[in-house]
Amino acid sequence: MSLRIWIWLLSLSVLWGGSFFFAKVATSELRPLTVVFGRVAFAALALNVFLVATGRNPFSRTPPWSTFIAMGVLNNLVPFSLIFWGQTHIAVGLASILNATTPLFTLVVAHFLTPDERMTGAKTSALLLGLAGVALLLGPDILLQADASVWGEVACLGAALSYAFAGIYGRRFKTMGINPIEAAAAAGQVTASAVLILPIMLAVDQPWMLPAIPAATT
Repeated sequence: MSLRIWIWLLSLSVLWGGSFFFAKVATSELRPLTVVFGRVAFAALALNVFLVATGRNPFSRTPPWSTFIAMGVLNNLVPFSLIFWGQTHIAVGLASILNATTPLFTLVVAHFLTPDERMTGAKTSALLLGLAGVALLLGPDILLQADASVWGEVACLGAALSYAFAGIYGRRFKTMGINPIEAAAAAGQVTASAVLILPIMLAVDQPWMLPAIPAATT
């Protein structure tokens, strides 16, 4: 790989990994769904402002809104909610490592839901090696830590599974001639997520009622 690709990968790892730390800080003061709404709402605002600034109509989407809604649920609403809730019960490091199982879930989901991504002997071996690597990183101590919650761990694994389904579902953007990482597609996705999570957050979290639930120590 070129140096540019390595820089992209390292930058992505820092940004993505750092989000778990900041989520932990945020959920120590605010309720999980409130943090989810803040994250997607801010992203939606920023991306739609960018679209306007570049002369594009933020309300004109090539794919139907049903596609953005489904993608927003699978790639934002469900996994963010599960991860942020899970992090109120488990440590940052454990949450981030459990989330690293996303490629493993994707391999399995793709086998059953796509005609061209079947599991082969090589892929199965890679899957088993990946599972072994995750187990090695976790170790018995972190899995059995006194302040860890089994349900918190299950929530983070559920988020990884949701990301896997989102990755497969997102393939339909390409069939529509849309780059799934293009600003318009990302804006539609997070806008749909913000609209969907708002009433749920107001009903469940009641953000006007403070203080927030206490978070587990890291």
